[in-house]
Amino acid sequence: MSPRRRAPAVVAFGGGHGLYAALSALRHVTTRLTAVVTVADDGGSSGRLRDEFDILPPGDLRMALAALCGDDEVGQLWADVLQSRFGGTGALAGHAIGNLLIAGLWQRLPDPVAGLDMVGELLRTRGRVLPMAAVPLAIEADVFGSDPARPDELAVLHGQATVAKTRGDVRTVRLVPADPPARPEVVASVLAADHLVLGPGSWFTSVIPHLLVPELADAIVATRAQRILTMNLVPADETHGFPASRHLEVLADHCPRLRLDVVVVDESFAMDDPPLKSFARSLGARLVVDNVRMRDGSPRHDPHRLAAVYAELFSR
Repeated sequence: MSPRRRAPAVVAFGGGHGLYAALSALRHVTTRLTAVVTVADDGGSSGRLRDEFDILPPGDLRMALAALCGDDEVGQLWADVLQSRFGGTGALAGHAIGNLLIAGLWQRLPDPVAGLDMVGELLRTRGRVLPMAAVPLAIEADVFGSDPARPDELAVLHGQATVAKTRGDVRTVRLVPADPPARPEVVASVLAADHLVLGPGSWFTSVIPHLLVPELADAIVATRAQRILTMNLVPADETHGFPASRHLEVLADHCPRLRLDVVVVDESFAMDDPPLKSFARSLGARLVVDNVRMRDGSPRHDPHRLAAVYAELFSR
């Protein structure tokens, strides 16, 4: 990036490890970065804190903050501290230190965004982290074959942690409440962005939920920003057996108004999927097939390879 050019304003959507991968790449491309994070996690440390204090689940927000910590020794130390968990079998066992930090600040600062901004200032993060909605959410899914003994039976699964682990055929997901309010800071950042990056991540529980918050979906549809979808390297449990093209199909099913400009997919996931290009084109997007996998072949995005793809897309 030329030092004379204004850094692009980029908004990245997702949750958990998928959003962490996108942010780890994007932070090498721009300093004007906003992470918009799902708030439906109901498992582990986040679920416990959510139930006990009636707060947004902090875990995915914590991971986004850790991804935006600086590359220097202090920044990496903070990232490690945020991600570290208490051991043992006591009341704190399994809690991430970062989750407790965020939850503790929210006890003093009832506005979640103010608390997250304070953590960001403390950590000197390269970007801002925002929750996609103003209230905690739950996920429900209609799933065929969630019970292997009844493969043709449709069941309703409740909760992000349950849906994310299903090996059944997920058909539809929805949010509870069905019409959650978006944070105004999120809507403003989307409308002011130069580029939006959706994914990678758990398709039904981290990627699609952003399109189910009405005000946020309206902003994503209306913005003049370039809309980029980053595909996963391999299907997760909830999309077990899905080719890449099926991921695009279910995305369109959940938000028929959505139009994309670019779909980025690793060459290994694009293989043997003839409909993929036409599905991308049906969403208005051109398909970018590249090698964005880690050099050791593991199913993780290489932040430098992915950053190079984003840099090329942002320069157009």
